[in-house]
Amino acid sequence: MISNVNRLSLAVGMVIATLVGQAAAAPAPSENATINLIRLLVEQGVLKQDKADKLIAQAQSEADQARKSASAAPAAVVAGVAASGPAAAPGDVRVQYVPAAVRDQIRDQVKAEVMATAKQENWAQPNTFPEWVSRISIDGDLRLRDESRYYSDSNSNEIVDFAKLNNNGPYDVNPNSSTSLPPLLNTREDRTNLFRLRARLGVKAEIAPEWTAGIRIGTGSDNNPVSTTQTLGGGFAKKDIWLDQGYLSWKPSDQLTLTGGRFTNPFFSTDMLYSGDLNFDGVAAIFDHKLNRDWGLFGTVGAFPVEYTNDTTSSNGFDKESSDNKWLYGAQIGAKWAVNDSNRLKAGLAYYRFDDIEGQRSSPCEPWAGAPGCDSDGTRAAFMQKGNTVFLLRDITPNPLNPATTPQPQFVGLASEFNLIDLNFVWDADLPQNFKLRSQANYIHNLGYDEGDMRKRSAGQIVNNLDSDGQIDSGANAWMAQFTLGNALELKKQGDWNLFAGYKYIQPDALPDGFNDSSFHLGGTNAKGYFLGGNYGLAKNVYATGRWLSSEAVYGAPFDIDVLQLEINTRF
Repeated sequence: MISNVNRLSLAVGMVIATLVGQAAAAPAPSENATINLIRLLVEQGVLKQDKADKLIAQAQSEADQARKSASAAPAAVVAGVAASGPAAAPGDVRVQYVPAAVRDQIRDQVKAEVMATAKQENWAQPNTFPEWVSRISIDGDLRLRDESRYYSDSNSNEIVDFAKLNNNGPYDVNPNSSTSLPPLLNTREDRTNLFRLRARLGVKAEIAPEWTAGIRIGTGSDNNPVSTTQTLGGGFAKKDIWLDQGYLSWKPSDQLTLTGGRFTNPFFSTDMLYSGDLNFDGVAAIFDHKLNRDWGLFGTVGAFPVEYTNDTTSSNGFDKESSDNKWLYGAQIGAKWAVNDSNRLKAGLAYYRFDDIEGQRSSPCEPWAGAPGCDSDGTRAAFMQKGNTVFLLRDITPNPLNPATTPQPQFVGLASEFNLIDLNFVWDADLPQNFKLRSQANYIHNLGYDEGDMRKRSAGQIVNNLDSDGQIDSGANAWMAQFTLGNALELKKQGDWNLFAGYKYIQPDALPDGFNDSSFHLGGTNAKGYFLGGNYGLAKNVYATGRWLSSEAVYGAPFDIDVLQLEINTRF
């Protein structure tokens, strides 16, 4: 902020420049005019009253000195001054003529000094900052959630947690040598009032007119890809912060954006396939073109490394492996149509190919004899939730000295391939009385699902999703429908509200179980059921949400889960 001394110096300088500039065109200013000007500066807050009083006294003193100097001037000069205007009245001060060039020079000098001081002290343009600051923006959100999970008493209590088996394994599946149960899911004991937090903070920088870089950090109980929600408690221990996003974008035109790194989902999709918290690692090209007032086209293509396999079966073995990396390739095309002022349609068709995400049966191996691992261990999924059909990866050769009690330490892998067709449809309608309705539908079909291939790939070692006759009890389809009604579809201010309801049906192998919403059925596939709730705007960018999700297994043992979520959401 400019100091009082600088304020005073600049003000006096501008006053002097104004008086000099007026000298040639009007009679010399009187003492009363100077006093009026000083009083105006006091009213504007430039001068304080005590300093103004000193200036007035100084002006009166200088006027007296000017009168004495004028009376001593040569007669010719006095006559010349008298000829240029009326006779001086008592108390007037005469200022000699100043040429226009001199006045301009004084004005330019004062202006330069004022602007230099303004730039140095950053008050020439209020509320502005250095140039680089204007190219950086910060955004974030925070969510407080109370979550309760309710399980049916009739649920099976023998549902294996295959995700934990892979993470903590291998697990010995031979009952003659194993002394413990495999990891089991909680299926009967309720969990009420879990206080949970999600906090994310992002920074975006415009590097150049066509280049943008972004970084976002977020909370999370672990490094799983589908949730940045952190369960509180734990003895008040500090919470982890993860790199949620880090990307670089190039926008060569208004219609095309190329992005690489870790970034938000670039596809038009629902949380039945991809969780709202899921970010993609890789590269994507996003196209969005408006054809005319009513029609527009959009599309996305991308390649995303799901997992790079290790080049060794184990860290202490000679058994090196060739690269067998897992990739997701995606392509989507869609259209937007403004039917009229009250109705808007958006539809998209996508194809997703998950390369090498399925497991592979190993060659014969002997971990019981000291082998550090088997050659297909790396084909197990990097992250799973639950629902997909899985099989035992290792082909373990029995110990010929004691085959019945040979340990069988196992990992599991996905039995099906996943090549998905994903169709999405959204219709927004403006209704009478300021109501708005959104109708949304999503259908997914796995073209890679083939029960014959699954049996061949697994060599008969499938361990879930089997009926009483040992046949695969699964499917390749998933669909969802949802409706939202209220005075706003996106809540931004106090009083905005909406209600929503929907239904999901997800067969076990319709899609990979590791990437979808972690709230419905607590994540994964092999689930069907409804969800409903509402949102209400408490203030600008602050809204409350209540949500009830009720689900059960599509196939297999009974497994019913109900989830209640109460939230306060903020964004900035």
